[in-house]
Amino acid sequence: MKSRWTRFSTFFEKYALILHIPLAMLLVLVNESLSRHSLIEGLGFITNHPGPFLYNSYIIYVILLLVFLSPRRLFMRLVMMAIVILFGIINCIILNNRVTPFGFTDFAMVGDLLTMQNTKYFTAQQAGICLIAILIFVFLMVMLHMHGKKQKVRSKLWVRILTCAIGFASLFPVTKICQKTGVVQTYFGNLAQGYLDNGYAYGFAMSVAGRGMNQPTGYSAKSVENIVEDTSKGKSKMGKVKPNVIVVLLESCFDVNEYPALSYNKDPIPYFHKLEKNYSTGHLTVPVVGAGTCNTEFEMLTGMSCKFFGPGEYPQKTVLKKRDCESTADVIKKLGYGTHVVHNNGGNFYSRANAFSKMGFDTFTSKELLDITDYTPLNTWPTDDILVGATKDALDSTKGPDYCYTITVGTHGDYPKEKVIENPKIKVKVKGVSEERQNQWEYYCNMLNNMDRFLKEYTAMLSKRGEPTLLICFGDHLPTMGLQNKDVKQKDIYQTKYITWNNFGMKKKDQDLTAYQLVSTYFDRLGIHGGTVVDYNQTMTERGISGKSQKYLKNLQMLQYDLLYGKRYAYHGIDMYPPSDLVMGIRPVKIDRIYSYDNQLHIYGENFTPWSKVYVNGEKVNTTYESGQVLTINSKGVSNGAHIVVNQMGSNNTIFRSSNEFELKLAAEDQQ
Repeated sequence: MKSRWTRFSTFFEKYALILHIPLAMLLVLVNESLSRHSLIEGLGFITNHPGPFLYNSYIIYVILLLVFLSPRRLFMRLVMMAIVILFGIINCIILNNRVTPFGFTDFAMVGDLLTMQNTKYFTAQQAGICLIAILIFVFLMVMLHMHGKKQKVRSKLWVRILTCAIGFASLFPVTKICQKTGVVQTYFGNLAQGYLDNGYAYGFAMSVAGRGMNQPTGYSAKSVENIVEDTSKGKSKMGKVKPNVIVVLLESCFDVNEYPALSYNKDPIPYFHKLEKNYSTGHLTVPVVGAGTCNTEFEMLTGMSCKFFGPGEYPQKTVLKKRDCESTADVIKKLGYGTHVVHNNGGNFYSRANAFSKMGFDTFTSKELLDITDYTPLNTWPTDDILVGATKDALDSTKGPDYCYTITVGTHGDYPKEKVIENPKIKVKVKGVSEERQNQWEYYCNMLNNMDRFLKEYTAMLSKRGEPTLLICFGDHLPTMGLQNKDVKQKDIYQTKYITWNNFGMKKKDQDLTAYQLVSTYFDRLGIHGGTVVDYNQTMTERGISGKSQKYLKNLQMLQYDLLYGKRYAYHGIDMYPPSDLVMGIRPVKIDRIYSYDNQLHIYGENFTPWSKVYVNGEKVNTTYESGQVLTINSKGVSNGAHIVVNQMGSNNTIFRSSNEFELKLAAEDQQ
C-alpha cells in the first residue's frame, strides 16, 4: 500500500503542472455543487456554462501555482485545496440562511456572525461542529508538516517564482478578454444569480477587485462645477404647509398581477391596488433582483446609482464606512424637518447604524429598541405591525414636519418549499412549476396579504394624526422565486412598483422612475430643492431625459465619484453634509425599581426589549427578558451599592442605548 502511494505521489509531483488542471476543475465542481446544494446541479454548471467553468478553473489553477514555491508540496497543496473548499462550504452555509452568496464584504460582518451563535441562524451545535472540524484540520496539517517529506525540487527558485508571477499577471488580460467577449459578466443585478451564472471563484474575486468606482474620464474641478451650475435648482419653494414625507420600503413586494402564470382565489393586496388607482404610482427600476435590499435603499436615499460599482458592492458596508454621504435626509433637514429611520431588523445589519449617521439622519429605531414578540409563520422575521406604532413615536418626537424612512421585513425570503400554512387565506395556482415552488408562492402571497393589512393600518395611523403627509411606498426587489424577464408582464425583472398616498390634495401623476429618481422627483413636486444629486436628478427628469440613458448616467457618475471618492469639487473644499450624531430609538429605557425574590433580581422599568442586557458595575450579566417592563438576573454576587444599567445591545456587542444608572438598595431581609 505504501509503495503504491509512493509511486502515485512521485508520478503526481512529476506531472503536477499538468495534473493541476483536472484538480482545479474538480475543485470548481465541488464549490459549484456546494453553491447549489446539489452535485447534479453542479455538473449542470459545466454543461450550461462551459465558458465560466473553464475560466473559474483557470483562476483556481493559477492559485495552485503557489504550491510550487514550497518544498513541502503535498502539505501546501492540501492547504490550498482546503482553503478553496472552505470558502465553498462557508458560501453553502450562508446560502442556507440568506439568499445572497458569501463575498469579500462579508468579512466586515464577521461580528454579526459571531453574535448569531446559539440562535435559529447559527445554533450551538453548528458552532461546536465547526470548531471541532477546524481543530481536526489544523491538527492534521500540523502533523503533516512535521512528518511529511520534502520533495526534491529540480527547478530553481527564481524559475518557480517567475512562473507564479506570470500566472497571476495573466489573470488580468484573460479576465478582460472573458468580460469583453461575454464569457463572464461585469455587473450582477441579482448577486445570487450572478454567482451561479459566472461561477463562485469569479464572483468572489470580483467582490474583491470590483470594489469602489473608477475615476471617470474627464474628471476635473471644471467638469464637476459645470454640471452643478447647469442643474442647480436654487432655493426650495414650498408653500406655507410643509407636509411630512414618509418613505416605506416594502420588502420583496411584487404585484403578483404582473405574473400571468399565477392565479389566486382572492386579491392578496387589495389595499395596495386601491392606492394605485387613486394616487400617483408607477414602475420603479431597481438595481437588484431577489436580494440586495441595501443597494435599492442606497439609491433611493442618496439619488446615486449602484451601476457604477462592481459586482457584490454594498456601498453602505464599504465607502460609507470611510466617508459621509449627501442624502435626501440632508437636503430636507435644512428646511427644519426631523429625520428618522424605523426598522424591525438589526441596527448593524448592512452597517445601517453607521450608514444612516453618514447620511445625516437624526434617529434610528431598530429592532433592538422595539419590544418585538410576534414573528412570521416560519419564526424567521418579525411581523411588520410593530412599525406602525414605532413610526408614530418617531413623528410625535418632534414639533415640526418629519421625513421618515420605514423598512419592513415581513415578506422577506427565503420561502418554504413545504406547506406551512394549513388553511391559507390566499390560495394560489401557478402554471408550469413544481409543488415546492407552488408552496413557496402560496406562502409568499399570504405574507403579501399581511403586508397589505399593515399598509392599511399604517396609512390609517398617518391619517388620524391629522398632519399633511405624503407617503411613498416601493418594492425593493422581486422575491427570490427564479423569475425571468419572460415570466412578467413588464418583461423586466428589475422593475417593481411604487405607490403613494397623501391627504392634502396632491394630484395623481403616474410615471415610471428609477430608484435614484424616486424621492428627488417627489421632492420636486413639493418644491424641495438643494443638494448636488437631488438637484441633478430633478433637472434631468424635468428635461425629459430617461434616467437609464447614457446622457443621464454619464454626469451622474461624475458627481457620484466626486462626492464619494474624489476631491469634492462640488463642495469647493467644504464638507457640506457631515455625519449626524445619530440617536438610537425614541423612547427612553428606564429602570424604576428592583425587587429580590428566590435568588433572582427582578428589574422593573420601561421600554425593555428582548435585546435588553443588564450590566452590573460595568459587567454584562446573563439577562432573562420577561416583558417590556421586567428583566430578571441572578442575584448571586450582587450586593447593595451595585450600579445597575440596562443596555440595548446590537450585534458585535454594540450598545445602542442605555438606561439610567440605578444604585441597588435592598432591604436587609432581601439581601443574599
